[in-house]
Amino acid sequence: MRLIGNSIGLAIVAICSMAPSVALAETQAHRVAVIDVAFIFKNHPAIKAQVSEVENELKSYDQELKGKSEELKQLAAELKSFKVGSPDHTSTEERLAGMESKLRLEMARKRKELSDAEAKIYYDNYQRIVACVKALADHNKIDLVLRHNGEEMSLEQGESVIRGVMKNVVYHNAAIDMTQTVMQYLDRMSVAGGTTAPRTTR
Repeated sequence: MRLIGNSIGLAIVAICSMAPSVALAETQAHRVAVIDVAFIFKNHPAIKAQVSEVENELKSYDQELKGKSEELKQLAAELKSFKVGSPDHTSTEERLAGMESKLRLEMARKRKELSDAEAKIYYDNYQRIVACVKALADHNKIDLVLRHNGEEMSLEQGESVIRGVMKNVVYHNAAIDMTQTVMQYLDRMSVAGGTTAPRTTR
């Protein structure tokens, strides 16, 4: 049994000693980079400004909604002051029902409008990010760009731990991370509308 254990141990050592040369050969044949797309969406000034605009519009609508809700409450209180079956009660009840129905339709329409606007922001900017990545990859002869998550795990935040253990990229050398370069390139695209890729240090 000890002899078998020693054999396995020697085999593991032999494989590990071969790994660096294999990895180096593959790196020379195929250049790889990584990018933290979530970081760009959270931190790029232009994208943040676009998202903030939609969020501010939503807050403004919520304030408008509160005013309409108060109006409905007042009308509901007024309805209670009328005798059931009286003309005033019937007309006020119909008016209240109409206002509630109209408000529900307005809420659904407005929230869909804002949701669509936010989705378009992410869609358009993701297309720009992809264009930047392609230009950088072509310029630097990079064959594969993987998406990674640079968020640090925190025991105080269970969701961050779950996201952490589900990361596709377990480890990468910081030198192959093109996140900051893409952010800079996005700035240049928005200013000049150019397509020339800046060099990355690899």
